[in-house]
Amino acid sequence: MTFFLLTCVLVFLGGAIGGLGRFYVSGLVARRFGETFPWGTLTVNVIGCAVIGIFAALFFDPASEGPSDLPLWALFVTGGLGSFTTVSSFALQTLALARAGEPLDAVLNIAVSLAACLLAAASGFGGAYALLGS
Repeated sequence: MTFFLLTCVLVFLGGAIGGLGRFYVSGLVARRFGETFPWGTLTVNVIGCAVIGIFAALFFDPASEGPSDLPLWALFVTGGLGSFTTVSSFALQTLALARAGEPLDAVLNIAVSLAACLLAAASGFGGAYALLGS
């Protein structure tokens, strides 16, 4: 199997697992907290950002400015987290809030998502980096 084909298979497998994870977690949160505000999407995006920060600290190679283990990066980050997190659902739900006459909720969703996701990615990276002692 060529390296490219192996990478494609790993992205595919990670995507399947990440998509199922998003379906489960966002549905669980939506059932628990309701769907008038996109809590499920916000939750998966913040979790995904924290985890990608951790993976960046674990796998990012400053010398090459890329992942040090491309197959694992392809499986967990490109495939898994790429399908677990969802900018398209975020955009659609924000648009739906605005169209439903809830412009403040739409702006709140944008602001909270951006701030929480950046903070989660930075925290994940910083925490993993500190634990690794690198």
